[in-house]
Amino acid sequence: MSMSRILDIPAQPFLALRGRLMTPPRREVDLVRRGFAAPRPEARANLERAGHGFLDGFSLAASTRTTDRLVHGLEAIDPLRRGFAYEGAGMALAMLDAVPGARGHHMRRLLEHEGARHVYMVYVGAGWALARLPKARWEAATRGLEDPVLTWLALDGYGFHQTYFRTEEYLAEGRVEDHFPWPAWDETGYSRHAIDQGVGRALWFVEGAYPRRVAHRVETFAPDRRGDLYSGVGLAATYAGGANDEQLAELGRRAGPLRPSLFQGSVFAAEARRRAGNVTPDTERAVRALTGLSVVEASDIALGTRPDTRYVGGDASFDVWRDRIMSHCGELSESA
Repeated sequence: MSMSRILDIPAQPFLALRGRLMTPPRREVDLVRRGFAAPRPEARANLERAGHGFLDGFSLAASTRTTDRLVHGLEAIDPLRRGFAYEGAGMALAMLDAVPGARGHHMRRLLEHEGARHVYMVYVGAGWALARLPKARWEAATRGLEDPVLTWLALDGYGFHQTYFRTEEYLAEGRVEDHFPWPAWDETGYSRHAIDQGVGRALWFVEGAYPRRVAHRVETFAPDRRGDLYSGVGLAATYAGGANDEQLAELGRRAGPLRPSLFQGSVFAAEARRRAGNVTPDTERAVRALTGLSVVEASDIALGTRPDTRYVGGDASFDVWRDRIMSHCGELSESA
């Protein structure tokens, strides 16, 4: 019997077993166990909430037969963890779509349902799957990712995964992902930039949400990589949280001339949370500190500047989108 046929068996015991076998153990997201900087108690609560939410969503997607039931389970998760749960579900569904015969229908069904509100997180989650699957199954795993602009978020997820789980190689050794084999249709070479945005997002976790440590780590990378890294840092500091007003102000100061990248990442996070309907007081505080805007104002910038094609003037549309957002940072940069 083929694996794709096995995955269609409607037996609940099988689905439960599949979930247990596929879901990574919770110890994998324990920050101290991973050797990351020990965060302050309030920061640790935020950062580990993200990891636990991710695993909860992954487990649900791996052990639930129908999209309706999956969405019901995801929506029952508290709002503070729900976005991360959709990210975990994105990883699990991409892995299921990698099975021969799946044709991307697991991911498509979620994104046609409530997953559309969490589309950013679902795409990021799919990138985690790339890190765990053979390259020969990458195209199948990502077949359900049909947005021509957001596709690059999968590589953000890949970069986060690799930095989180292969920290020495990606941080201390500064691995560069040149000539990355996915997406096969891209000729711009933008893949390494998208991956570095995920590396930057992971830095927020690895360095325990300490601005000084994060900034010092960014400075160990080549100058042409630092803007992408700060973009990821800004997204994580806003979406995952873990810093107070003083620490967020310090993060902005330490970014210096790269503050527009920090601004852009925070704007992305504002749009992701607003779209999902899970804006928190931490989100509002971080967006205000890093952009000088409200969540609604920042989200409106993201929506108003978003391209709708794969390329703009020969450049990756995602890169053009980021540049358009950063152009709104002028007044903030001048007053910093």
